[in-house]
Amino acid sequence: MILYTVTGKVGQAGYLNLKDSGDMTGKNVYVNITNRCPCNCVFCLRQTKKMMEGNSLWLKGGEPSVETVMEEFNAFDLSVIHELIFCGFGEPLERLGDVCKIIDQLKAKYPNLKVRVNTNGLANLIHGKDITPELKGRFDTVSISLNAPDAEEFLALTRSKFGIQSYDALKDFAVKAKQFVPSVVLTVVEKVMSEEKIEICRKTCENLGVTLRVRPFED
Repeated sequence: MILYTVTGKVGQAGYLNLKDSGDMTGKNVYVNITNRCPCNCVFCLRQTKKMMEGNSLWLKGGEPSVETVMEEFNAFDLSVIHELIFCGFGEPLERLGDVCKIIDQLKAKYPNLKVRVNTNGLANLIHGKDITPELKGRFDTVSISLNAPDAEEFLALTRSKFGIQSYDALKDFAVKAKQFVPSVVLTVVEKVMSEEKIEICRKTCENLGVTLRVRPFED
Protein backbone atom coordinates (compact mmCIF):
# COMPACT_ATOMS: atom_id res chain seq x y z
CA MET A 1 0.00 0.00 0.00
CA ILE A 2 1.54 3.29 -1.14
CA LEU A 3 -1.07 5.87 -0.12
CA TYR A 4 -3.07 5.33 3.04
CA THR A 5 -4.86 7.01 5.91
CA VAL A 6 -5.14 6.05 9.56
CA THR A 7 -8.38 4.85 11.13
CA GLY A 8 -9.48 3.92 14.63
CA LYS A 9 -9.07 5.43 18.08
CA VAL A 10 -5.91 7.08 19.34
CA GLY A 11 -3.44 4.36 20.27
CA GLN A 12 -5.30 1.74 18.23
CA ALA A 13 -4.60 2.92 14.70
CA GLY A 14 -5.35 0.86 11.63
CA TYR A 15 -4.22 1.47 8.06
CA LEU A 16 -6.70 2.05 5.24
CA ASN A 17 -5.88 2.24 1.56
CA LEU A 18 -6.69 5.73 0.34
CA LYS A 19 -8.80 4.24 -2.45
CA ASP A 20 -11.17 2.94 0.24
CA SER A 21 -11.15 6.01 2.48
CA GLY A 22 -14.18 7.86 1.09
CA ASP A 23 -14.34 11.58 1.84
CA MET A 24 -10.81 12.81 2.58
CA THR A 25 -11.77 16.24 3.90
CA GLY A 26 -9.60 17.10 6.90
CA LYS A 27 -7.79 13.74 6.90
CA ASN A 28 -4.08 13.02 7.03
CA VAL A 29 -2.73 11.18 4.00
CA TYR A 30 0.38 9.01 4.38
CA VAL A 31 2.92 8.08 1.72
CA ASN A 32 4.73 4.74 2.04
CA ILE A 33 7.60 4.42 -0.47
CA THR A 34 10.33 2.20 0.96
CA ASN A 35 11.04 -0.76 3.25
CA ARG A 36 14.63 0.37 3.74
CA CYS A 37 15.81 1.63 7.12
CA PRO A 38 19.24 1.87 8.79
CA CYS A 39 17.71 0.86 12.11
CA ASN A 40 16.48 -2.49 13.38
CA CYS A 41 14.39 -1.26 16.31
CA VAL A 42 13.48 -3.84 18.93
CA PHE A 43 9.91 -2.52 19.09
CA CYS A 44 9.25 -2.22 15.34
CA LEU A 45 6.54 -4.41 13.79
CA ARG A 46 8.48 -4.55 10.51
CA GLN A 47 10.88 -7.03 12.08
CA THR A 48 8.34 -9.80 12.49
CA LYS A 49 7.61 -12.40 9.81
CA LYS A 50 3.89 -12.12 10.53
CA MET A 51 3.95 -8.39 9.82
CA MET A 52 5.86 -8.76 6.57
CA GLU A 53 3.45 -11.40 5.29
CA GLY A 54 0.21 -9.82 6.44
CA ASN A 55 0.60 -6.06 6.89
CA SER A 56 -0.49 -3.89 4.00
CA LEU A 57 2.33 -1.39 4.61
CA TRP A 58 5.06 -3.86 3.68
CA LEU A 59 6.01 -3.17 0.05
CA LYS A 60 6.23 -6.64 -1.45
CA GLY A 61 6.72 -5.53 -5.05
CA GLY A 62 9.71 -3.30 -4.43
CA GLU A 63 9.86 0.45 -4.20
CA PRO A 64 7.28 2.31 -6.32
CA SER A 65 8.68 4.73 -8.88
CA VAL A 66 7.98 8.45 -8.69
CA GLU A 67 5.70 8.00 -11.69
CA THR A 68 3.71 5.25 -9.94
CA VAL A 69 3.28 7.38 -6.83
CA MET A 70 2.11 10.35 -8.88
CA GLU A 71 -0.35 8.18 -10.78
CA GLU A 72 -1.91 7.20 -7.47
CA PHE A 73 -2.07 10.83 -6.33
CA ASN A 74 -3.77 11.88 -9.55
CA ALA A 75 -6.90 10.00 -8.49
CA PHE A 76 -7.45 12.33 -5.52
CA ASP A 77 -8.06 15.98 -4.66
CA LEU A 78 -5.42 16.88 -2.09
CA SER A 79 -6.75 20.40 -1.62
CA VAL A 80 -9.19 19.10 1.02
CA ILE A 81 -6.78 17.11 3.20
CA HIS A 82 -5.20 18.27 6.45
CA GLU A 83 -1.63 17.11 5.96
CA LEU A 84 0.48 14.88 3.70
CA ILE A 85 2.93 12.71 5.64
CA PHE A 86 5.84 10.63 4.36
CA CYS A 87 5.85 7.66 6.70
CA GLY A 88 5.43 3.87 6.45
CA PHE A 89 7.62 1.08 7.82
CA GLY A 90 10.78 2.28 6.08
CA GLU A 91 12.77 5.49 6.48
CA PRO A 92 11.34 7.92 3.88
CA LEU A 93 14.54 9.94 3.56
CA GLU A 94 16.36 6.87 2.26
CA ARG A 95 14.75 8.07 -1.00
CA LEU A 96 15.44 11.76 -0.49
CA GLY A 97 15.71 12.64 -4.18
CA ASP A 98 12.47 10.88 -5.08
CA VAL A 99 10.64 12.38 -2.11
CA CYS A 100 11.72 15.85 -3.23
CA LYS A 101 10.51 15.18 -6.79
CA ILE A 102 7.11 14.03 -5.52
CA ILE A 103 6.68 17.05 -3.26
CA ASP A 104 7.75 19.49 -5.98
CA GLN A 105 5.17 18.08 -8.39
CA LEU A 106 2.42 18.10 -5.77
CA LYS A 107 3.16 21.62 -4.54
CA ALA A 108 3.12 22.88 -8.12
CA LYS A 109 -0.53 21.77 -8.18
CA TYR A 110 -1.35 22.39 -4.51
CA PRO A 111 0.82 25.32 -3.33
CA ASN A 112 -0.81 25.36 0.12
CA LEU A 113 -0.29 21.65 0.74
CA LYS A 114 1.13 20.97 4.22
CA VAL A 115 3.82 18.27 4.19
CA ARG A 116 5.46 16.41 7.06
CA VAL A 117 8.06 13.66 7.23
CA ASN A 118 8.24 11.13 10.06
CA THR A 119 11.92 10.22 10.23
CA ASN A 120 14.57 8.60 12.41
CA GLY A 121 16.75 11.69 11.99
CA LEU A 122 19.68 9.80 10.48
CA ALA A 123 19.43 11.10 6.91
CA ASN A 124 22.77 12.93 7.10
CA LEU A 125 24.48 9.66 8.01
CA ILE A 126 22.55 7.78 5.34
CA HIS A 127 23.68 10.16 2.59
CA GLY A 128 27.08 11.08 4.00
CA LYS A 129 26.35 14.82 3.90
CA ASP A 130 24.07 17.50 5.31
CA ILE A 131 20.80 17.11 3.42
CA THR A 132 18.75 19.58 5.50
CA PRO A 133 18.90 22.36 2.85
CA GLU A 134 16.88 20.01 0.62
CA LEU A 135 14.00 20.24 3.10
CA LYS A 136 13.46 23.97 2.55
CA GLY A 137 10.20 24.88 0.85
CA ARG A 138 9.17 21.25 0.79
CA PHE A 139 8.45 20.23 4.37
CA ASP A 140 6.41 22.19 6.87
CA THR A 141 7.17 19.75 9.70
CA VAL A 142 9.97 17.30 10.43
CA SER A 143 9.01 14.79 13.13
CA ILE A 144 11.96 12.82 14.50
CA SER A 145 11.68 9.70 16.67
CA LEU A 146 13.90 10.38 19.68
CA ASN A 147 13.08 7.09 21.45
CA ALA A 148 15.61 7.40 24.27
CA PRO A 149 17.20 9.84 26.76
CA ASP A 150 20.83 9.04 25.85
CA ALA A 151 23.08 7.59 23.16
CA GLU A 152 23.55 4.19 24.77
CA GLU A 153 19.85 3.50 25.24
CA PHE A 154 19.11 4.85 21.75
CA LEU A 155 21.54 2.38 20.20
CA ALA A 156 20.22 -0.51 22.29
CA LEU A 157 16.66 0.23 21.17
CA THR A 158 17.24 1.13 17.52
CA ARG A 159 20.28 -1.06 16.74
CA SER A 160 21.26 1.58 14.21
CA LYS A 161 23.87 0.39 11.71
CA PHE A 162 25.71 3.67 12.31
CA GLY A 163 26.48 2.80 15.92
CA ILE A 164 26.85 5.06 18.94
CA GLN A 165 27.22 8.24 16.86
CA SER A 166 23.56 7.95 15.82
CA TYR A 167 22.07 9.81 18.79
CA ASP A 168 24.26 12.89 18.42
CA ALA A 169 23.70 12.79 14.66
CA LEU A 170 19.94 12.81 15.23
CA LYS A 171 20.18 15.86 17.49
CA ASP A 172 22.49 17.63 15.04
CA PHE A 173 20.01 16.89 12.24
CA ALA A 174 17.21 18.46 14.29
CA VAL A 175 19.22 21.63 14.90
CA LYS A 176 20.23 21.94 11.24
CA ALA A 177 16.68 21.25 10.05
CA LYS A 178 15.41 24.21 12.11
CA GLN A 179 17.11 26.54 9.62
CA PHE A 180 14.96 25.27 6.76
CA VAL A 181 11.72 23.88 8.22
CA PRO A 182 9.10 25.85 10.19
CA SER A 183 8.44 23.08 12.72
CA VAL A 184 10.87 20.46 14.04
CA VAL A 185 9.42 18.00 16.55
CA LEU A 186 11.09 15.18 18.47
CA THR A 187 8.85 12.38 19.68
CA VAL A 188 8.79 9.76 22.41
CA VAL A 189 6.08 7.21 23.24
CA GLU A 190 4.16 7.17 26.50
CA LYS A 191 4.01 4.00 28.63
CA VAL A 192 7.18 2.54 27.07
CA MET A 193 9.30 5.27 28.66
CA SER A 194 9.28 6.36 32.31
CA GLU A 195 8.25 9.88 33.29
CA GLU A 196 11.82 10.50 34.47
CA LYS A 197 13.23 9.63 31.06
CA ILE A 198 10.57 11.66 29.28
CA GLU A 199 11.59 14.64 31.39
CA ILE A 200 15.22 14.18 30.34
CA CYS A 201 14.06 14.14 26.72
CA ARG A 202 12.04 17.29 27.34
CA LYS A 203 15.13 19.10 28.64
CA THR A 204 17.12 17.83 25.64
CA CYS A 205 14.52 19.34 23.31
CA GLU A 206 14.57 22.61 25.21
CA ASN A 207 18.34 22.77 24.79
CA LEU A 208 18.02 22.05 21.07
CA GLY A 209 15.23 24.61 20.66
CA VAL A 210 12.70 22.10 19.32
CA THR A 211 9.36 20.73 20.51
CA LEU A 212 8.86 17.40 22.30
CA ARG A 213 5.73 15.44 21.49
CA VAL A 214 4.73 12.51 23.69
CA ARG A 215 2.93 10.10 21.35
CA PRO A 216 0.26 7.65 22.53
CA PHE A 217 1.30 4.01 22.74
CA GLU A 218 -0.19 1.90 19.93
CA ASP A 219 -1.10 -1.59 21.09
